[in-house]
Amino acid sequence: MKKLNIDFKDKKSVLKLLYNIFLYGFAFAGVLIIGAWGVYQLGLTNNGGGVDKNNRYLADIAQMEKEVVRSQVDMDKEMSENYIKLAALSKFYPKNAYLVLQGISNSNGNVNLTQMLAATELALKDNKEYQDFLTKTQHLIGGVNVKANQANAIEWMNIPEWEALKVAIIKDKHLIDSAARVTGVESRLIVGCLIGEQIRLFNSKREMYKKYLGPVKVLSVQSQFSFGVNGIKDFTADWVERNLKNDTSVFYMGKQYEHILDFRTSDHQTERINRLVDYQNHYYSYVYTGCILHQTKKQWDRAKYDLSNRPDILFTLFNVGFPQSNPGPNPECGGSHINVGDKVYTFGAIGFDFYYSGELAKEFPYWEKRFI
Repeated sequence: MKKLNIDFKDKKSVLKLLYNIFLYGFAFAGVLIIGAWGVYQLGLTNNGGGVDKNNRYLADIAQMEKEVVRSQVDMDKEMSENYIKLAALSKFYPKNAYLVLQGISNSNGNVNLTQMLAATELALKDNKEYQDFLTKTQHLIGGVNVKANQANAIEWMNIPEWEALKVAIIKDKHLIDSAARVTGVESRLIVGCLIGEQIRLFNSKREMYKKYLGPVKVLSVQSQFSFGVNGIKDFTADWVERNLKNDTSVFYMGKQYEHILDFRTSDHQTERINRLVDYQNHYYSYVYTGCILHQTKKQWDRAKYDLSNRPDILFTLFNVGFPQSNPGPNPECGGSHINVGDKVYTFGAIGFDFYYSGELAKEFPYWEKRFI
């Protein structure tokens, strides 16, 4: 009986001990929770952070965008250095080089190449292999002693008349763009044909061309054997008009284009010539040009040959005419021979030079698709 009583007391003590442990433990946990809440409320847990070790470098990059007044020499030097860096970057990290180029293309001038390259340079400052390659490349380029000049690498673009011609073309931008929309042809392709024809006229009628184009900066309009600023022949214009409505022709552009050259009178020939030789409005010269390009493209498409990426061939075929357009696997660039300065060019080559030169790219940008 005594033993049972002792056991009972022992059990009672154990229970009391467990109760006290639980009670004090609960109280301690409560103190910790309240204390943590107080620390949080006071903001004592906030990470104050720190100044980035590259802060000065990052500030310099931001400052690049604010620089406005710089000499042409400084800008040329910066451009040269950027291209060297871009070449080095493309060697080691082509993905980053591609992203930089894409970023610049889509930036609308809001960032510059120097800034974008500087950001990548920061990530590669400890990459010895890259830095060594960049240094060697810079020394190699810097060791070539070439006198910088403002001349164009494309020689015929250095003639003074070219600057006047560009002004004259820009004056017609609204007409060219309108004709491009109507005919479904990239405006830059239409301009390529225009330049070839106007440069050709400069060669054959130099004195007249210098007299009118230089001082007044206007386009030369032909009015005898060929017509308008693009030298469209009467029989070629008639061929274009008939192809627009003949859905069995290999040159047929599509139903949406059938009425873009409809006449207002019954005297088609007179009306055709009058609208082509209009000295005040060259719209129809550009529409006929767009149609010739588009119809030629359609002809080659139906023969399973794509000329979308061959502006040189399109310019050549515009120059030589429909009868010479024979679809095949190996088309050749050529056309009329044109003397400019001491060199002889072909009509197709002059158009090609302009098309990919970047000249007038702001006024006549490259379309995603050259034909609609």
